Amino acid sequence: MSGYQSAPRELAAEFRAPLPTRELVLVSVVIPCFDYEQYLAHAVRSALTQHGVDVEVIVVDDASRDGSLDVARRLAADPRVRVLANELNVGPVATFNRGLAAARGEFVVRLDADDLLTPGALRRAVAVMQHHPSVGLVYGHPLHFRHGRPPARSRVTGWTVWQGRAWLAARCAAGDNVITSPEVVVRHSVLERIGGQRELAHTHDMELWLRIAAHADVAYLEGCDQAWHREHDASLSMQAQDPRVFLRELRAAFETLCDGIADADELRGSAQRAVALGALRQARRDLDRGQATEAAEELRHLAVDIWPPVLATPEGRRFEAARRRASTWPHTAALAAGALPRLRRRREADARWRRWHSTGVYEPLSAAGPEGAGHPAGHGAHAARAVKTRPAFGGAA
Repeated sequence: MSGYQSAPRELAAEFRAPLPTRELVLVSVVIPCFDYEQYLAHAVRSALTQHGVDVEVIVVDDASRDGSLDVARRLAADPRVRVLANELNVGPVATFNRGLAAARGEFVVRLDADDLLTPGALRRAVAVMQHHPSVGLVYGHPLHFRHGRPPARSRVTGWTVWQGRAWLAARCAAGDNVITSPEVVVRHSVLERIGGQRELAHTHDMELWLRIAAHADVAYLEGCDQAWHREHDASLSMQAQDPRVFLRELRAAFETLCDGIADADELRGSAQRAVALGALRQARRDLDRGQATEAAEELRHLAVDIWPPVLATPEGRRFEAARRRASTWPHTAALAAGALPRLRRRREADARWRRWHSTGVYEPLSAAGPEGAGHPAGHGAHAARAVKTRPAFGGAA
């Protein structure tokens, strides 16, 4: 189990095998919908206009109060669209799972009714999974927007395949989520083996991606944009913006995951430590502004509850020093003392964003020697590493 603690590493090997889709396969796009009348048709069309694959769209209306169900039924004039209607509102998890049970495709996408797939997204993801049978989940870069969709990149510049448990261990060690949601394509046979989403308020998607990684390898498509994620005040993701809400949900996701997989003690401990440290870092954002806030105290209690030794760590000592400054120093002095930590935090956040934008993960990928070249991730002595590949066919949509 100790090998699961290391982050995935990149091999210094470059491959030029072409990755066209080998045969036309069926992809099931499951679209849960609740009161998204104004967005639903755009989401469905983004799936139906995918090329290089066959597509079925399953819209599951969760007892919407607006005209969503009427829109869905009009869209079902296309024989590739099926509509399921919940008599009662059961929430996003049960709604998706109902659609999943009806899916017939070899691959599955969960697409919220307010999000969209970019052109060619399904072909690109399916090609990687056909070329790497051990991969159960492929994700790429999502474009977030509020007003006006930004242009999407369609050229694949490379892809990385991680051994699933190594990718999972890295997520637990970092205590973070690197996936938004609509940019993911999963292998249906893996979902049939492990089940669908579990009842979590805001992190049901994340827990499923982590659970897939416990049973299959994970791939990331580089250079292209796989989905548009719409940000608006009514979305579930916006409702979890408060760190106190999100961190509790993050904790619940890791606990739910670890309760469901074997030999999870190291993963659980790693995740508890990471989420507790994350809570202190969030609290320090206020304290470094010279503010002794109720939210910071609540986050401190949450951190200690998750992982009691957290205050004895370097991050814990820095937090306690900032806490004393904010409560006892003059405001201007406390504010000045927090200036350097604020600047350092901003630089670290910018570096993390750049790494995620290009590699799909926040932590740096350290180069490994070429001795592992040619071993697919998940097989042989180099299973904990990642195989980084570049396409000869160009990867254009």
